[in-house]
Amino acid sequence: MASKFEVYKDNKKKYRFRLKAGNGQIIATGEAYETRDACINGIQSIKKNAPSATVVEVEK
Repeated sequence: MASKFEVYKDNKKKYRFRLKAGNGQIIATGEAYETRDACINGIQSIKKNAPSATVVEVEK
């Protein structure tokens, strides 16, 4: 099974997404969006920008 983005409404009726790995585990979640279109735009942004994203370790 391939990874997939799931779009859903939370308890406050805001749109959110989660990215699930092929095994069904949630590996990323998105913020709350007012509209479905804004949520989809968030997903598209991740798809576009994640391949070039750097990993930064943050220390306390």
